[in-house]
Amino acid sequence: MPTADRRPARPPGAGPGAGPGRVSGAGDGALGADAVLLGFVRALRAAGLEAGSERVHSFLRAVTVLRPGARADVYWAGRATLCGGHDDLARFERVFEAYFGSPGEPAPRAVRPAPPPRPRLIARPASAVSGTPNEDEPPGPPTATLASSAEVLRHRDVAALDPAERAQLRRLLSAFALHGQSRRSARRRPARRGQVDPRRTVRELLRRGGEPARLRRHARVERPRRVVLLVDVSGSMAPYADALLRFAHAAVRGGRTEVFTIGTRLTRATRELSHRDPDLAMAALAAAVPDWRGGTRLGELLREFLNRWGQRGMARGAVVVLLSDGWERGDPELLGAQMRRLHSLAHQVIWANPRKARPGYAPLAAGMAAALPSVDAFVEGHSLAALERLAAVVRGAADGGVPVKGAEGA
Repeated sequence: MPTADRRPARPPGAGPGAGPGRVSGAGDGALGADAVLLGFVRALRAAGLEAGSERVHSFLRAVTVLRPGARADVYWAGRATLCGGHDDLARFERVFEAYFGSPGEPAPRAVRPAPPPRPRLIARPASAVSGTPNEDEPPGPPTATLASSAEVLRHRDVAALDPAERAQLRRLLSAFALHGQSRRSARRRPARRGQVDPRRTVRELLRRGGEPARLRRHARVERPRRVVLLVDVSGSMAPYADALLRFAHAAVRGGRTEVFTIGTRLTRATRELSHRDPDLAMAALAAAVPDWRGGTRLGELLREFLNRWGQRGMARGAVVVLLSDGWERGDPELLGAQMRRLHSLAHQVIWANPRKARPGYAPLAAGMAAALPSVDAFVEGHSLAALERLAAVVRGAADGGVPVKGAEGA
C-alpha cells in the first residue's frame, strides 16, 4: 500500500506493457474518454473518496496533458489530483484496480521516467487500432476499453450478469463505503468559534492569576448517524441477494452499520459480515442464515426487529434501509402498522426495490403499497449505479435524487 513518502513503482496490476493505448470502445473521441473517466470518479465517490468538481476538473486536464489511453498516466493523474489525504490512497488503489482491471503481470521495482507530454489522442477506426503495435509495447487492452466495460456494467441489472461480470461487480462492491448523515452529538470539543466554554475560561483566568485572558470556546462534535440495513433473502430476491449482501459487507466495514436478513426469520448478520475478506464474510453468513430463498413475512419480522432491537435504541435516530421487492405473504395491514412505528423512531426510512427499475413498474403489491406511506425515499436497487445512488441518499447528498414520501417517489 502506498504511503505519503514512498510511491509505488506502478499502478496496481500494471506491467511493462501498460503503455499508451488508443481510445477505443468508449464513445466518440475525447467525449467518450471523458465519460469513462467520469465513471471512474463516480466509483471513487461511492467508495467514500471526496472528489469535488475542482479535483475532477484538474484530473481531466492532467489526463489530457498526458495520455488518456495510457494506464499508468491515468493512474498517476488521478492519484495526484483526486486524493486529498493519506486515507484516500488505499481507496484509490482498490477502485483503480477494480475499475480498470489487472493484466496480471508483476510490477517491477524500478521507477520508469515519465514520458514527455503528448496531445490528446483521437478515436481511430478498428482497422487502425488493430495495426502493428510498437516493439517496445507488448499488446494489451486499452485503458478506455477496460473502463468502458466497467461503466456499462454499472448500469446492468444484477440478475442478468454472467459469472465473469458478477466477479467484476464483486470487486467494485468491495470498494464501496456507506456512511450515514452527520448529526451533532452531545459531546463538545475545543474550537475557535462557537459558544463560550466557561470551565476552560475560568481555569485560564486562574492560571493567569486573575488577569484577563482570551475566552475559550467549544463546539459540538458531529458524528455519522447509525445505518440499519434490512436485507430480504427470500426466494423472489435470490438474483439480487449476493450483490446486496456484499454491499452490506462494505457498509459494515465502514462502521456504525447494523445488518439484518429477513425472510421467514430475522437474523442479525453484523458479526458475520465484519470479516475483512468478503468471501469469508459470505461463507460465515451462509452458515448463520437458515431461511435462504424461503418465503417473506415482512410485517411479522419488522415487528420482531422493533420489539427486540429497534425500540431499545438501534432504530432511534438512525437511517433504516429496507432492501426488498415488497412481496408479503403475511398481513399487509400489519406491515403498514409496523412501518408507521418504524418511521416514528428512525431519522429516515429508505426502501430500495430492485423491481422498481423495470419498465411499467408500479407499487401495486399489497406489501409495497402498505409500506410506501411511511417511506421517505423509494429508490432502485437493481444495479451498481443504483446502489451508488442509494449510498448518496443514505449520506444525505443533495445530488442523490431523494424522492420523498413514498408514493411520490414511485
